[in-house]
Amino acid sequence: MKLYGIKACDTCRKALKMLQEAGREVTFVDLRDTPLDADLLRRFHETFGDKLVNTRSTTWRGLDDSERAQNPLDLLAAHPTLMKRPVIDDGTLYLGWAKDTQQALL
Repeated sequence: MKLYGIKACDTCRKALKMLQEAGREVTFVDLRDTPLDADLLRRFHETFGDKLVNTRSTTWRGLDDSERAQNPLDLLAAHPTLMKRPVIDDGTLYLGWAKDTQQALL
């Protein structure tokens, strides 16, 4: 299982801790240290669509209208912290750490 996120994200840390405590083997991929390759980013976007872009983030609020209008894949490639987190790949892709994701993985 891989968990894609950033080290500073409380939700990512909480998800990682809970998964490990449940005995799951998890590889953490920090998006700042290891940006997603184009194929993986495209796979995430095909699965989640525009939900993949976190429009409530500090990074999003710092963008001007012309940047926000860019193709989501280009925007996420340029600003990896815009991705809603975590994305968990367990053969099935999960976005976020809501109760439904927790029930599926714990």
